[in-house]
Amino acid sequence: MKIGIIGGSGLDNPELLKDYKEISVSTLYGEPSSTIVKGFIGKIEVMIISRHGKKHEITPSNVNNRANIQALKAEGCTHIIATTAVGSLREEIGRGDFVILSDFIDFTRFRKNTFYDTFKNGVVHTSLSNPFSEFLRQKAISACKELEIKYHEKGTVITIEGPRFSTRAESLMFRQWGADVINMSIAPEAILAKEAGIDYCAIAMSTDYDCWKTDEAPVSWDDILKIFGQNSEKMKKLLIKIAQNMEATN
Repeated sequence: MKIGIIGGSGLDNPELLKDYKEISVSTLYGEPSSTIVKGFIGKIEVMIISRHGKKHEITPSNVNNRANIQALKAEGCTHIIATTAVGSLREEIGRGDFVILSDFIDFTRFRKNTFYDTFKNGVVHTSLSNPFSEFLRQKAISACKELEIKYHEKGTVITIEGPRFSTRAESLMFRQWGADVINMSIAPEAILAKEAGIDYCAIAMSTDYDCWKTDEAPVSWDDILKIFGQNSEKMKKLLIKIAQNMEATN
């Protein structure tokens, strides 16, 4: 068992791992977003990719998701845990709450979100009826309980293209569609991981209320960084606990 972590802002710290080293990997789809940091949590080998690059220089639309997933697969990852900042579309999902995502709506337009650009080797239509690994979701839920982290067991994320934030009309529409949180990253990763045959789950941290709440200031990047920074240690502890629990059942 090997675990890949695709880190959101501030969660690509190699200090999560023991005996870590950085390696460069190339794939058929180009370069991943960053070098891969390899190390161990207990006896479980873990590999971290910085989704937006080490200096957050890659925009959401330009993240090479195919290279990221393929690089982790080539290194033997059997499971991927993604972390992401999200905006809340529900009153009950407050700032700093974690959401163990259970479904998604893909509202992106320009992403490369399949490994199957042609069907010359056979027709492939991948089922996404359950896009997130229930095994990993339950591990994340159990770890949240153990660490007494405020969390929500289910949630549907809508992934938008970005890098702009939503209009208020869009934000209200997404709520009507049944989305609980919003971000710019998860759907293409989940699709590609499913195609690659890798168990994938995503842990979202709510940082804002997008712009649907008229009694709140609209989301800003500074607000996201503030809330994420305040809660990043909880996310690190959660990732470590999940890996430890997976080792115990391996």
